[in-house]
Amino acid sequence: MKIIILGAGRVGASVAESLVSERNDITVVDTDVTQLAQLQDKLDLRTVAGNGTHPPVLEQAGAADADMLIATAARDETNLVACQLAARLFNVPTRIARIRAPEFQDHPEITGDGGFYVDRLICPEQTVTDYVLKLIHFPEALQVLEFADGRAGLVAVRSYAGGPLVGRQIRDLRAEHPNVDMRIVAIFRNDRSIRPDGDTMIEPGDEVFLLAASEHIRTALSDLRRMDKPVRRVMIAGGGNIGLRLARALGSQYQVKLIEMNRTRCNYLSTQLPSSTLVLNGDTTDEDLLADEAVADMDLFVALTSDDENNIMSCMLAKRMGARRTIALINRQAYADLVEGNRIDIAIVPSQTTIGKLLAHVRRGDVVAVHSLRRGAAEALEAIAHGDPKSSRVVGRRIEQIDLPRGATIGAIVRSTEIGALGARRDTSRADVIMAHHDTVIQSEDHVIVFVENKRIIPKVEKLFQVGVGFF
Repeated sequence: MKIIILGAGRVGASVAESLVSERNDITVVDTDVTQLAQLQDKLDLRTVAGNGTHPPVLEQAGAADADMLIATAARDETNLVACQLAARLFNVPTRIARIRAPEFQDHPEITGDGGFYVDRLICPEQTVTDYVLKLIHFPEALQVLEFADGRAGLVAVRSYAGGPLVGRQIRDLRAEHPNVDMRIVAIFRNDRSIRPDGDTMIEPGDEVFLLAASEHIRTALSDLRRMDKPVRRVMIAGGGNIGLRLARALGSQYQVKLIEMNRTRCNYLSTQLPSSTLVLNGDTTDEDLLADEAVADMDLFVALTSDDENNIMSCMLAKRMGARRTIALINRQAYADLVEGNRIDIAIVPSQTTIGKLLAHVRRGDVVAVHSLRRGAAEALEAIAHGDPKSSRVVGRRIEQIDLPRGATIGAIVRSTEIGALGARRDTSRADVIMAHHDTVIQSEDHVIVFVENKRIIPKVEKLFQVGVGFF
């Protein structure tokens, strides 16, 4: 696929790195020549120096025969105008824009056809906010992902000594909960993948990926982790776009304290948040301030400033002072790999939480959801099976008959309770979640959830869900 990426910043560079690794033809456009040179030295791609809102620059980047434009520049207006030009002047089939201002999200008619011709809006700040909210709802988890409109969930959890199923075989999961269908799709032990089967023993410290219907997630977690108390008291370090969005989402249901260094920003935050939210002007790494505001009583301390070092230091300090759980926003992936699991419970890399939104548009076959796992090394995707046994490699076949590449696991199927017309997408809001077993038969229009432990095999998985010409 030929893709133009506008913007060589953190998001653009992360998107480029992910897509280049999948053998796409990538061109990155930016006004910063230095950033472009660094990107070209590291990745096998083409760069064009210039303003992406200028038609000659887009033409030079190959917009005339591009399949997709992904606009990730710093300014919303630049991204929107670039999408409009790509559609009206060059007829680029798919246009995706990164935006920050919630006003654009609230008025989709501005961005659609007749406006800026954007097919999909991506808001990294909202994606990170939603990610943190799921971790607040499931404090035992390292990662919580949803499929099929929230019908199924995939959770990553660190097993602990003393858990009901820790030190036992996976086959005991069914005996422990005969009426609850769930499946362990992957285990990582000391950063190495352990392919799970019925005889596999779960050991303390394993990173376990478990798939279940959403209503059974808590039951699944209780088998591997000591259930934490619900989160009630939250301290947020940083009142930027993400900090504001998170504080708004928590509202008056939680006891929220927000610390922001800039006094002018504090005044603005106090007008935008509920009166129950305490906005404090100060340094998030100030030990006296944290002590005065009872950080030791906090169920969660989450650092969301734009400074990686501040986020790391404030989380480590809060944890040492008694905060029960800490989450740090870290832009540099190398930093995140170093600190997570020590005094920082979870490190969130914004570019990795956002990439899945984009990958769903790049995947071949009818892929409706993609989630990046383990810092982008693994992936979980939701694909719709189309066709019949003659035109499809998966429809009408048992799981054991499907030629899955090694490292790929079909974890579950979401099947509509109402059969629609041929080729019509079913309504997954009225559907059954079926855990995949060796004799499970995939039907046309099933939503199939696949776990891929190594991204190098993604093209082989995509090919399975591409319909042969006989289907048409």
